[in-house]
Amino acid sequence: MSSSPTKLDEEQHGSASQTDSNSPAAANGVETYFDEKIPIPEGDTDPNACFGTGFSFRKLWAFTGPGFLMSIAYLDPGNVESDLQSGSLAGFKLLWLLLLAHILGLLMQRLAARLGVVSGQHLAEVCSKLYPRVPRFILWLMIEIAIIGSDMQEVIGTAIALNLISNGVMPLWAGVLVTIVDTFTFLLIEECGLRKLEAFFGALITVMAVTFGYEYVTVKPDQGQVLKGMFVPWCSGCGSEQLEQAVGIIGAVIMPHNIYLHSALVRSRSVNRRSKRAVREANFYFFLEAGIALFVSFLINMFVVSVFAEGYFGKDPQTVYNACVAAGNPHADVFKNSSSDMDIFRGGVFLGCEFGIACMYIWALGILAAGQSSTMTGTYAGQFVMEGFLDLKWKKYQRVLLTRTIAILPTVFLAVFAGRDQLTSLNDLLNVLMSLQLPFALIPVLTFTASKRVMGKSFVNGPANSIVTAALAVAVIGINLYFVQLSVSALPKLWYIYLPVSVAIILYLLSILFLVWCLIELGFTVLLFGLPGDRFGFPSEDTRHLFADYEEHGGRVAEAAVNDG
Repeated sequence: MSSSPTKLDEEQHGSASQTDSNSPAAANGVETYFDEKIPIPEGDTDPNACFGTGFSFRKLWAFTGPGFLMSIAYLDPGNVESDLQSGSLAGFKLLWLLLLAHILGLLMQRLAARLGVVSGQHLAEVCSKLYPRVPRFILWLMIEIAIIGSDMQEVIGTAIALNLISNGVMPLWAGVLVTIVDTFTFLLIEECGLRKLEAFFGALITVMAVTFGYEYVTVKPDQGQVLKGMFVPWCSGCGSEQLEQAVGIIGAVIMPHNIYLHSALVRSRSVNRRSKRAVREANFYFFLEAGIALFVSFLINMFVVSVFAEGYFGKDPQTVYNACVAAGNPHADVFKNSSSDMDIFRGGVFLGCEFGIACMYIWALGILAAGQSSTMTGTYAGQFVMEGFLDLKWKKYQRVLLTRTIAILPTVFLAVFAGRDQLTSLNDLLNVLMSLQLPFALIPVLTFTASKRVMGKSFVNGPANSIVTAALAVAVIGINLYFVQLSVSALPKLWYIYLPVSVAIILYLLSILFLVWCLIELGFTVLLFGLPGDRFGFPSEDTRHLFADYEEHGGRVAEAAVNDG
């Protein structure tokens, strides 16, 4: 890169000339992104138009893909379990919170996509270049934990689905082992081309929409209650259980590694980043596509909540057990224990008892699609995070083998020596784990999208946008930390448990405080005017020339600040 700011014409974006072909990875002969770039149809599109004459369905179709791949994380088995528990415990009363969580998720995914399009680098790469070594390592570790936790949820969901579909013939441990094979099978689909891979995942989302939609039509929820639950932000008569579930909805819906994933997936489109118009157009279409994708995922989640709100809410397990015995369901015993919580296995059994055995198998098929679709998105997220933070260029099958092995070992142990109840309890614990990791995605993406050094003058978050998104992030993080506090308070009150947990919490909070400090200093002050020497421990050459083609005025200010430092 040039050490001096590059003079650009009025159509060029500040950091735009860093093309894919000039990336270090490409220079070394290693492709770190998708081998195929989807071309964008050329045309005179008005960048300020929405659904006027400047809108192009051909361009929307060309940009369609990353948002739907991203939305799969909103439909994984952990989300489905959170949905059915929400309907079982609170009826329709928490649907408004589910809608709000999807809206918050869309705002955060918008920032991630903009970062990838405008900077030309995904979130993990930017973190690697702009954070000091120790915080960088902590970020990588936290996101890897989130990815492995998500992978474990997918393994659990797939194993339970196969157990239901086979009517118990395939034990849970065998279903866990099957997930080793299916992931490598999906890698072969990628060899057919990126668009075919995206179409395959679109088909899995369709399977979920059809199966859970079938349950919705069969159960026939009260539509008035559905609408009231969606648009009346209140939960009358709710107690501590419903409050915990409300907090859990936010934790289950917004996934930390998904923000890293989306910032990388947008790189699969061939966008002329030297043109402000092209970048603005890409931001618009990616946001529109993400909105459509998350609307679909909300509908699917709403189907699940409504089915159990209408069918199970207010019923006691003994009543369901009697119905299962009368229907001759082989899994009726799961409702013998009156204290049993609803989970994805019991949910399928309940539907089979109340609405016919076909509903149980269709439910299991939907869970299977949820687990399988989430598998590959987790693989890609892990690939991007590892390459961005550690500069490790592993082949996908090596990455899959590592994460899937780590995910399978504890899962198969529980499946063999503990049982289904422990597996479903692990699913709930993993939702808590996701809540813990969320700040390590939200704070960095807020930091860098508020930086002129990264985003350029034309695409940086404005003050109002930064304040609103930061406030939303604080609210989401606060809710998730409360969720974690509830889980920790439920631990046995033994010193040898509380001591390591307390140490971990202190280190965790210190890490978050550092990121917040970076958000204040790095995001809103330092990166606006350049880095004052090595004050933050950054490698000065890398950060000084990270985006050599930022806009001329901003670049000169930044360079002057570096030289003065």
